Amino acid sequence: MRGPVVVLGDTLLDRDVEGVVNRLCPDSPVPVLDETAASDRPGGAGLAAVFAAAQGAEVVLVTALADDAGGARLSALLAAAGVQVYPLALPGATPEKIRLRARGRVLLRHDRGGPSGEPGPPSDEVLRVIRSASAVLVSDYGRGVARQPALRDALAATRAPVVWDPHPRGPAAIPGVHLATPNESEVRELVPALPGASRLATASRGAQGLRRRWRAGAVAVTLGGDGALLCHAGSTPLVVPTPGSAEGDTCGAGDRFAAAASLALAQGALVSEAVQAAVAEASAYVAGGGVAAALPAPSVSARSAPVLRTPQSRTGSGRMSSGVLGPGGERVGVAAVATLLGEMRAAGGTVVATGGCFDLLHAGHVATLQAARQLGDCLIVCVNSDASVAGLKGPDRPVMSEGDRSRLLAALSCVDAVLIFDEPTPEAALSWLRPDIWVKGGDYATGGGDNTATLPEAEVLRRWGGNTVVVPYLDGRSTTDMIVRSVGERTR
Repeated sequence: MRGPVVVLGDTLLDRDVEGVVNRLCPDSPVPVLDETAASDRPGGAGLAAVFAAAQGAEVVLVTALADDAGGARLSALLAAAGVQVYPLALPGATPEKIRLRARGRVLLRHDRGGPSGEPGPPSDEVLRVIRSASAVLVSDYGRGVARQPALRDALAATRAPVVWDPHPRGPAAIPGVHLATPNESEVRELVPALPGASRLATASRGAQGLRRRWRAGAVAVTLGGDGALLCHAGSTPLVVPTPGSAEGDTCGAGDRFAAAASLALAQGALVSEAVQAAVAEASAYVAGGGVAAALPAPSVSARSAPVLRTPQSRTGSGRMSSGVLGPGGERVGVAAVATLLGEMRAAGGTVVATGGCFDLLHAGHVATLQAARQLGDCLIVCVNSDASVAGLKGPDRPVMSEGDRSRLLAALSCVDAVLIFDEPTPEAALSWLRPDIWVKGGDYATGGGDNTATLPEAEVLRRWGGNTVVVPYLDGRSTTDMIVRSVGERTR
């Protein structure tokens, strides 16, 4: 593949709540679910991107993220799965789908997040990555990303094969897509069936109707456990059966099908070959246990997935808490940062962010923070968690806990909010924050030349049009040196 596989569309936060039912509610004849476990994962376009990344492909996800705890959680989960997120602004709340399950069966699905807001415009870097793609998968969930005019223009102009996974509430596919992948129910909504027509006749008529309407190269209608029906330029459709019977949880099977077809096309397969590969992948996915068995462990397990969080906010299941600290610490945590982001963006303010371990806060840190705050209207500090610091600097660090470090930073007048992250790098935090400016302090600016181009954060900031800058560092200030000197003085 000459470039990344780009997945474009709406991302949701999916949560499965597992439990047992052994009684009815006393005030209403409904079952009571006693929760035993819960797990979060990206849904919608995010799930398709995770599937593609799990196959070893370089995957870029162009999606909209909200300034709330759900958006922060999605950023962390996607980063853990190896997906490069190119975020757009999303007004309102993160859409969530919560499935209440017992003994492998879904009892109820609870949707929240409200009406979809209009996603913000893409940056030049988003348009560039679409131009460089080896294949593009549009995973439309009807919430607006696939309608964005600049994105549609970029999709129409790309030479890469485009796979369009449509939604009845979404827009029409751009003219000339290589492959559209609706399921049976979507086809029936988009192209009304003739009375008394058979299943295959309805699927074939719908596929040919969509192919002509969208001027698509081919349309593959997925038929659940019976495979898929492919219609292209010829008058006779191709039926691709499943390799064997597959029963189980079909949640995500359509996303798996579309992702597999996109990867095959990126590798040069014919459309018919791509559909056959996709049927085999989706069938194996369902037979193998569905989404819980298919995703990499960090994306399935809420306990093990990294999070953006408030100090000491982990619940018994390890899920992220959006609560904030008490007196003196109200500016720490996801909820506090989300509130600040909403206020800043509503007022058109400039968001500045910086990050680090900040173990043993010293004058060099303060100088960097003060200089950073002068560059915009607010300063958000991203702080490595205790686990992250230990991974970077060894088991004897940090000297101070994440709670103490975040409280000290929040007490500084130049700091407006503090966010703690578990990963070795702040990429997931930055993808959610989308700061206008990212500030690095230290000797980056003293070596001559354009050293900022080598900073890993610079590439991330370009995804939404942000900028990375460095500010001078006070010589002779180093946490490690302070620790060494302190230990040396005590051992004299």
